[in-house]
Amino acid sequence: MGREGGRRRRGPVASVAVAVAVVLVAVGLYWFQPWKLWQEQTVSEALPGAAASAPASAAGAAPAAPRTLAQGSLISHEHTTTGTVRIVRLADGSHVLRLEGLDTSNGPDLRVWLTDAPVKEGVAGWRVFDDGKHVSLGSLKGNKGDQNYAIPADVKLSEYTSLTIWCDRFDVSFGAAALTSA
Repeated sequence: MGREGGRRRRGPVASVAVAVAVVLVAVGLYWFQPWKLWQEQTVSEALPGAAASAPASAAGAAPAAPRTLAQGSLISHEHTTTGTVRIVRLADGSHVLRLEGLDTSNGPDLRVWLTDAPVKEGVAGWRVFDDGKHVSLGSLKGNKGDQNYAIPADVKLSEYTSLTIWCDRFDVSFGAAALTSA
């Protein structure tokens, strides 16, 4: 009788252990999203207003061409990241942040942030971007290619000196660029 009772007790304990393990695996899969390591998403956006030609004004003047105000090159942090960043003033006076030739890893909850943090090489630079002032321009559209992010009109560009591809899930920079005046 002792043996049978012991086996019966193990049954419910084993069932609970299996249920807990299944829940932990499901939560881990949701949190880490490891399948994204093998998913590539390439974006090929043209610079707004660069190809389209607006009609000349009544005075006959040609419309202003897009103008680069600041630029920088991406460096790697948590993941290998390359490409260039430009802040461009469009003919209509609005601003966009443009990523060109971006190549980074895919990941969960990646964001494009303008920040006031200094860009530091190596591990020292991984977590500095949420310490100060930052503004999110939205979710990263793809981990490769050329893409544009509208900068809200109320953002004072002079207050931001860098850009980061920020993983909001793990509070870490995938890559960053210091922005210098063009």
